[in-house]
Amino acid sequence: MSDQFYIGTRKGFFRVEKSAGRWAIAGAEFLGDQVPMLLPDRRDGSVYAALHHGHFGGKLHHSPDGKSGWKEIAVPAYPPKPDDVPDIVDEFRKITVPWSLEMVWALEAGGFDQPGELWCGTIPGGLFRSADGGGSWELIRSLWDRPERAKWAGGGYDFPGIHSICVDPRDPAKVKVGISCGGVWATGDRGESWHRQADGMRAEYMPPEMAFDPDVQDPHRLVQCAAAPESFWVQHHNGIFKSTDGCASWAEIEDVRPSGFGFAVAVHPGDPQTAWFVPGIKDEMRIPADARVIVNRTRDGGASFEPLGRGLPQDHAYDIVFRHGLDVDASGERLAMGSSTGSLWVSEDGGDSWETINVHLPPIYCVRFA
Repeated sequence: MSDQFYIGTRKGFFRVEKSAGRWAIAGAEFLGDQVPMLLPDRRDGSVYAALHHGHFGGKLHHSPDGKSGWKEIAVPAYPPKPDDVPDIVDEFRKITVPWSLEMVWALEAGGFDQPGELWCGTIPGGLFRSADGGGSWELIRSLWDRPERAKWAGGGYDFPGIHSICVDPRDPAKVKVGISCGGVWATGDRGESWHRQADGMRAEYMPPEMAFDPDVQDPHRLVQCAAAPESFWVQHHNGIFKSTDGCASWAEIEDVRPSGFGFAVAVHPGDPQTAWFVPGIKDEMRIPADARVIVNRTRDGGASFEPLGRGLPQDHAYDIVFRHGLDVDASGERLAMGSSTGSLWVSEDGGDSWETINVHLPPIYCVRFA
């Protein structure tokens, strides 16, 4: 089990460690700055932190150990928009989608045989790749220039965004990305070409004739099982979906109680049948069902769910767990979860029970095990 994880919050980066049997905040960096995304690089133990400075833009920082030696590195930058390329107007908000970085929303490492390779997903829907550990970045134009991008729309943010990047552990040339709202896209050649993989997803917020359009789907989070890389789970805006054929098709999990809505999902690294979700009431409310924080766990591929609440607030609790606010370590038994109200919990038994670490942190955007 991992005895260390990191969290990115509305007001800084925090390192959390277990020592002498107790979990505690062990360090803090970038206090006062938004930290929407983190990447502990499993290849060398280093850590990347994305910062969002509002009007001043985004930054990236790197530490060799997540504790010290932080240095600013290059941040993905969009090339100038060609004069002969028409503007894309967001279908929902009727505003022009920019050719500039709004926020880093996803960071993932390449394969173990690709030292220095990183993938970065951004708002407004661009995917970038670095071959030198963030020294420089290249916009993947083969995805950005797809004509279907004209149909992508903002979800919780004003513009579309790539929030999930899944690099196949067997073959790092195979990458899947989840886009709100643009469905799921896949490459088998490190981004040279792309194809849509949202068949079977349903968007109930669209007119009936467009509900199954793969280009307008809103997967809130896409995760892949490390031991069974053909198995994926998605927490969608209006339900839970799973794929057992490498995202070629998706099946909706129906009648999930207390709710199929949520943002976060984690899959057991060794068992594709086991996954965790944090349910809520959608759209205007976005609060936990019955004002109770629970984690919904399935161990049978979605045939049934167990609502797990031991140790979590069960009365007048209004925490929402954002899409990157839940993580599971390599053992599949230890989970960490942070909420919109700054509460942080850990489970040592697969979610059966939870321990509160802190309830006074800034709103938590991202939780990732070292």
